[in-house]
Amino acid sequence: MNRRPGGDRHAEIHRRLAEALAELVPDDPGIPPHPYLRRHLAQHAAQGRVLDDAHVPPSLLPWESSSGLGRLLAGGNNPSDRQQWLQAWAKLEPFSRGLTPLSRLTSLHLAHHAATARHQPLPPSPPGNAVLTGSPVTPLWSDCASPDNVWAVTEAAVTSLTTVNAGRRARVQPLLVTGDDHGVIRILRHDGSAAAPPIAVHDGAIEHLVTLHEGLLATGATDGTVSVLDALRGRTIVPVLRRPGNWVSSLTLYRPRDRAQVLLAAWSDGHIAAFNTAAFQQVDIPLPRLERAAAILRGTTRPDGSGLLLYAQHDTVSSFDGRTAVMRSRHPAAVRALVALPTAGHYAVGDGNGTLSVHDVAAHGRACVVSTDATSEGAVTALALVEFEDRQALASAGADGTVCLWRTDPLEPLGQPIQAHSAPVTALSSFTERPGARLITAGADSTVRNWPLAGATFRHGRAAWTPVTASALSPGPPHRLAVTEGSSTLAWNIDTGVKQPVIDDEPVTALAWVRLRDRVLLAAARSDNSIALFDASAPRDSAPLATLRGHYSPALALVAIEGPGASSRLASASADGSVRLWDLDTEQALAIRRDHKFSVRCLASKSSEGGVLLASGGSDGNLRIWEAADLTQYGRTIRCGQNIVNDVAFAPGRGAAGPQLVTAGQSGTLRLWEPDTGPEALREFDPGDGELNAVTAFPVQGQRVAFAAAGSTSIHLWDPAADRHLLQIVTGYRVNALRTEPQQPGEPSTVLLATGEAGTMIFRIHHDRL
Repeated sequence: MNRRPGGDRHAEIHRRLAEALAELVPDDPGIPPHPYLRRHLAQHAAQGRVLDDAHVPPSLLPWESSSGLGRLLAGGNNPSDRQQWLQAWAKLEPFSRGLTPLSRLTSLHLAHHAATARHQPLPPSPPGNAVLTGSPVTPLWSDCASPDNVWAVTEAAVTSLTTVNAGRRARVQPLLVTGDDHGVIRILRHDGSAAAPPIAVHDGAIEHLVTLHEGLLATGATDGTVSVLDALRGRTIVPVLRRPGNWVSSLTLYRPRDRAQVLLAAWSDGHIAAFNTAAFQQVDIPLPRLERAAAILRGTTRPDGSGLLLYAQHDTVSSFDGRTAVMRSRHPAAVRALVALPTAGHYAVGDGNGTLSVHDVAAHGRACVVSTDATSEGAVTALALVEFEDRQALASAGADGTVCLWRTDPLEPLGQPIQAHSAPVTALSSFTERPGARLITAGADSTVRNWPLAGATFRHGRAAWTPVTASALSPGPPHRLAVTEGSSTLAWNIDTGVKQPVIDDEPVTALAWVRLRDRVLLAAARSDNSIALFDASAPRDSAPLATLRGHYSPALALVAIEGPGASSRLASASADGSVRLWDLDTEQALAIRRDHKFSVRCLASKSSEGGVLLASGGSDGNLRIWEAADLTQYGRTIRCGQNIVNDVAFAPGRGAAGPQLVTAGQSGTLRLWEPDTGPEALREFDPGDGELNAVTAFPVQGQRVAFAAAGSTSIHLWDPAADRHLLQIVTGYRVNALRTEPQQPGEPSTVLLATGEAGTMIFRIHHDRL
């Protein structure tokens, strides 16, 4: 037997097991593998040091059920160029619980394409790979970031984090505890799986978690209650104190002079209370008198070893030694985060301007040791001490979704900031697991992410996401994709991969391809409230061919409409509450409607024998339908009952039976309407994926209609006639726009454009595989 260096017989046995088991995996991903293969093959490959695509075949991944592939990859040392399918699946794994194998296969197919074929046109003959067999999609174009390092996905935004020891044995991994804005505690293992059922503790957001002893935790929430729970047993112990009408602004441990350690809690009215950590009874100790305002508390020590309490109110940090309160530092904006540093008497402050500063209570007369800008925009939202490359470091998080690591003496960055979340970072924590320390971040994007505190991640940073704010796909072939990322608008020929800059240094809020005098032009809604028409093939910085003016706020939606004869028209909906119809030949508004009370967020059109109908929805929660010829209202106004209407689409193919429409709402539902029959919704679909931002419709195999809707993490396909969820395509990020290419009756597939905060993907949906 050939043994590996060091005589690792154990690894050799697992390698041989993985090789033998991999031969048993069916080549067709539609055939279920044996349950043992689904659950244990990846573990054998990892222990055999052959965790790669050859030993864990891609056709297994839609059925893989170990729920720990991401952890296995993070702990291994295999070359990444042999793990393309595994890496793609690991990024989807936290979102995959409850998905059907078909949904997993579809999501994996698109994620692999996004990771390996960015900006590359589809080859004439797709590469022969068994994992593609049976996939209901064919990727056409990808330019999007992957959901990196996602550890867990939550229904509500996580607002606090901490870790607890799972036991006294050295090999037992710690547990991560999350508190969310629904008042629920979740206890997670080191692989992101649940260690206990969720615990409903509070009636408000849990904003503070403090680890005590023996697995006990103190919690503080916006309902004004401080509670204690046992994280190891997954149960609440006792509510410590409730003060209705206030919210808990801080929790900390503090050792007062000549006393045992206590738990301190502060409320929004400046009240402070102390509790012993044995019976959690209130104790009477000297405490500072605060203003009637929220305070942040942190217990620390003075250079002589005596206890010291730091507290921040408004833009000021003060200290209390048990007898005297002293103002220590004043900051450019309100203090948002405060942490005691390992050096006695030193502390760090993050404020609402994004400034990070380090201070020393012994620096007599010096307000600040050193300060720096920690975020590019917004506030510092959290601070935490971490172990980075075998030394203590400070982690800072921002409202811009970034996380930075800092040396504290002197204060200077350790590497580059990383774009950790697509929304503000709400909490930080860390723990040490095999093989090293990890930084845990929580964001308002309802994800918890796990970052290795070593290697290139922080040393070299990560590319920041540039959200796509507008997109449009031209009829084709050839297909031309227009996208706005930040302040740049580009037009891509997705069949050749050639790009053409169209607009530089100008934010754009909506795009549409329009036909004008036998030319296909790009209409762009600009930040100066105008709508400009560009020749997308002209040189960079070319002047617009026409400019439409009249809106008082930027347009949020544009729809091209065929006019009578050879005329061309464009409909626009604006944040100023109006819908406008434009004649592109004369560059004049033909009609204006101001019936919506607030922003008009979406438009959709439908051609029929009787003409063209236009639908609009917006922040007033209403859906209105118009005759596109002159914007005369068609039927009654529909009050959708979904809070804000984010998007609307017509169902194709209704004809004389009257139009059907679907609305995507802030409430997280799709609702199907038939205005000619009454004001009530015909059907409702709730995929349970947060707010629905976009919807589109397409015909499937004759008379069936399917709707595609985008939520917080996925694209969902719904058959309203059967009221059936057809497919869930995991993106891992919020998709803000969905569009389908117009298709002829009887076509067997539909081209779908999906754009969002992490990029763009275009793929073909094959009807017969749904």
